[in-house]
Amino acid sequence: MPTETSGSDTRASLWAALGPGILFAGAAVGVSHLVQSTRAGANYGLALIGFVLLANAMKYPAFRFGPMYAAATGTSMLEGYRRRGRSALVLYGLLTLATMFTVQAAVTFVAAGLLLHVTGWALGPVSASAGLTALCVLLLTLGRYQWLDLVTKVAVAIFTVATLVATAMALGELESFGPLWPGDLTTDDWLFVVALVGWMPSAIDVSVWQSLWTLARARTAGLPSMRASSIDFHVGYVGCAVLAVCFVLLGAAVMHGRDVAFDPRPAVFAGQLVDLYGETLGAWSAPVIGVAALLVMFSTTLAVVDGFPRAIAVLVARWRTPERPFGAEADGEPDPDQDQDPDADPDPDADGTPGTGTGTGTGTDPGTDTDPDAGWAYWIAITVLAAGSLAILQFAVTSLKALIDIATTASFVTAPVLSWLNHRAITGAEVPEDRRPARWLLLASLAGIALQGAFALLYGWITLAP
Repeated sequence: MPTETSGSDTRASLWAALGPGILFAGAAVGVSHLVQSTRAGANYGLALIGFVLLANAMKYPAFRFGPMYAAATGTSMLEGYRRRGRSALVLYGLLTLATMFTVQAAVTFVAAGLLLHVTGWALGPVSASAGLTALCVLLLTLGRYQWLDLVTKVAVAIFTVATLVATAMALGELESFGPLWPGDLTTDDWLFVVALVGWMPSAIDVSVWQSLWTLARARTAGLPSMRASSIDFHVGYVGCAVLAVCFVLLGAAVMHGRDVAFDPRPAVFAGQLVDLYGETLGAWSAPVIGVAALLVMFSTTLAVVDGFPRAIAVLVARWRTPERPFGAEADGEPDPDQDQDPDADPDPDADGTPGTGTGTGTGTDPGTDTDPDAGWAYWIAITVLAAGSLAILQFAVTSLKALIDIATTASFVTAPVLSWLNHRAITGAEVPEDRRPARWLLLASLAGIALQGAFALLYGWITLAP
């Protein structure tokens, strides 16, 4: 099994492990927070804050299992899916294809709106989106994971400080904003709740990305200890939950009860969003906050541009062969029968246990074990993702709200399936007993899956009922 890095409990090793959790925050603190949480506060005061907290709680186990699986086995969550049978890979691939274009379009659209507001450029939102996408691809081409990690850390840090300060200054305005739980909700209200929960704190797909980012980080910092991986995860996850509550508070403080509605046009919406800070911190803050918001939305766009193609590249590779654990020597041919055995032992190339070490990779495989972003599948997936998302924007250019609601609802409906796949993977035979989740976390996982399934059924009943 992967060994704990010597001195893993030291401050230096914990700092070295920080990365995938911050990338999670960069991917999550975007549309779900800037748009959906703010809309919740603006339209309902604090009445939907319970749904925000519930969404973070019920998805916690599914997100936790991604980096936990990587640290425990030295392989990605997609290898965990493969061990359950290739049908799990097919299911994940279909769900990814069903959501990837709308997700990419939505986050890029919001980032483009902020770009146009901050710069004042006379560009159309689709042209601005295309430019941002091209910049993301360029950064990933030049810097790979290292630049993704650096840009996200800087953006999230700046924006977190700004949001916490603005929220603290706005708290005095919240005394008269009604109950903490809604009364009777109409069909339209429930549909908004679905859209709110769908990306709160993010789509479950990101748990797979976290496992891949953990292995990408390991190429330069070594495979993290279980403790270091847990700290990294919780820094990002708890931070996301706190910021989500902050945006509900800001929306309630500045917009609720004032008959102000968000404009569907991206650049105008961005201006309204920045005004949330300007009204609490003062007019001086608007340019600073605008740049900070643009940075964090750009980090979200960058994370998504990397996340989907990285997962697709590894998915292609896992369809072909099992994954060698991080650092394992590639000294044998994989057993083709293992694909058919959901309870098969770990890597048949080695001695039945995941390996350790620094890992190597040629980059010639469509999604190599240690460097999936070096293979052709990664770059083909980036090209297809960019083209597909920009094509969607051509048809949704006049309505930011509609595009976001479609994307978040699609993620909401697929969440219980992905959460179940994560639960099965983390309880697989390849995960050492002493590195499996505690019993309470497994029970919380099952409860979260049941809740997500119930919400999905409720959504189906609402939309199909006459």
